[in-house]
Amino acid sequence: MQASTVVIAAGERSIEAVLAAEALRRAARQQGVELAIEIRSDQGVTGALPAAQAAATQLLLVGDGEADVSRFGSAKIVRASLGEVLDDPLAALALLAAASATASTANAGKRIVAVTSCPTGIAHTFMAAEGLQQAAKALGHAIRVETQGSVGAQDALSDEEIAAADLVLIAADREVDLSRFAGKRLFKSGTKPAINDGQNLIRKALAEAGVQAGAVAAGRTTEKAKATGPYKHLMTGVSFMLPFVTAGGLLIALAFALGGIYAFDDAHKGTLAWSLFQIGAKSGFMLMVPALAGYIAYSIADRPGIAPGMIGGLVAVNMDAGFIGGILAGFIAGYGVYWINRALRLPRSLEGLKPVLILPVLGTLLVGLLMMYVIGTPVAGLLAWLTDWLRGMQGSSAILLGLLLGGMMAVDMGGPVNKASYAFSTALISSQVYTPMAATMIGGMTPPLGIALATWLFSNRFTAEERGTAGAAGVLGLSFVTEGAIPYAARDPLRTIPALILGSAVAGAISMAAGVELKVPHGGVFVLPIPNAVTHLGIYLVALLAGVAVTAVALRVLKKPVTSPA
Repeated sequence: MQASTVVIAAGERSIEAVLAAEALRRAARQQGVELAIEIRSDQGVTGALPAAQAAATQLLLVGDGEADVSRFGSAKIVRASLGEVLDDPLAALALLAAASATASTANAGKRIVAVTSCPTGIAHTFMAAEGLQQAAKALGHAIRVETQGSVGAQDALSDEEIAAADLVLIAADREVDLSRFAGKRLFKSGTKPAINDGQNLIRKALAEAGVQAGAVAAGRTTEKAKATGPYKHLMTGVSFMLPFVTAGGLLIALAFALGGIYAFDDAHKGTLAWSLFQIGAKSGFMLMVPALAGYIAYSIADRPGIAPGMIGGLVAVNMDAGFIGGILAGFIAGYGVYWINRALRLPRSLEGLKPVLILPVLGTLLVGLLMMYVIGTPVAGLLAWLTDWLRGMQGSSAILLGLLLGGMMAVDMGGPVNKASYAFSTALISSQVYTPMAATMIGGMTPPLGIALATWLFSNRFTAEERGTAGAAGVLGLSFVTEGAIPYAARDPLRTIPALILGSAVAGAISMAAGVELKVPHGGVFVLPIPNAVTHLGIYLVALLAGVAVTAVALRVLKKPVTSPA
């Protein structure tokens, strides 16, 4: 039997509670079992359980006093009276052991299908998939994982696999289409639980999964908006916007490489450089904000939100409200369509008109008129001020912003703080403000590269396993995949994360102080050789080397030598 959890809720019988706890401990020692016991009586709470332990798979609840059972979540509760425990504590433990065995049998050998996806569709997507596969293998379950990454779905789940599955597990940081899982037991999570503790996530999913609603009536949006918050909706919009930013930025850089910085001028009309600029700037960049707004609305209201969101985003572009206006348009369109759909009740014969006629038209009217008469002009003024302020940044103000953006990239390495810095910088590209993007990307490359350098220079600070994987971390750093530093940070966060933040902040500050501009939001060092993709390339490389060196030295200072370097 494994370590067990006991809660004794005795009310006024505090002395009996203490005696029962001691009897259980003696019985547990005879069986070689560890017990975590919480005693609740009118004298207070002794040995309070942490929240994670309170929600264990099963626990023994002794007595009939107040135990705050709501905190136990879906845990299987085995009940016994104080008298039963005092009379025969071994029998009480046997009840708990039987419940544990039943739960283990119920959860053994399950067939699981999973989908993993993150906003950029690069690192977290595949790390979560690997975490789930390893966890399922360790727990004795069969699993198939579909990754919805930057190049689309890979290892796509078949209808037969979904039909045969006992559980559907969604580990995603953006919206995933759930319509094909109707009628299946489904559990939703972010990617980080799958990366950090896949076994616990699978156990929780098996215990708490609910049945996914069946096919909804035509035009009726799903209830996804209840389950997710504004941050996830924003990240969904950013993930769909990225291809437009990347394609447009690279084509503009190529246009300047072929035709010079005036390639867009009418004097070059008809040339390849002029054509590339038209495609990149006048088409690719023109669609960035509408795509952002459209897919924020889609994340909230499903397909009926796309048209109002994209149209609202284009109105924002035409009013010079830029990405801020696009974000507001996306949320207005999404929540507007969502609530219109909930409030508007039509006869069944007319329900089919809602997704193709009623919701798009009403949603577009709502967001369009609000943008034209209420929101657009003030937001355009705000964006103009922000753009002028960013472009005019020099000296200490530029260094401060570079410190902030660069350091944020290393705080959680792919988490909300990292993504906030990245989303802000990427969105500014639509306003032709490119310096924050340079600081953000260099701040994201620095942590894995700094760790790789530190393992080489200061090997006694790292285990043999850490030194063996340093090469892979370095490649991820060169590719602007900050998540390559996660395994090192997870082992020693209090010493490693401050060192990473310091190095990234230094790199970002140097980049901003030098006025480096980057027109391509991803790719790491592999996009730097493209002519005009980055300005001041020499100082940018110096900034990267400085940040990497600071990270390595900080790791040397903060980390202690390992006891057995091996």
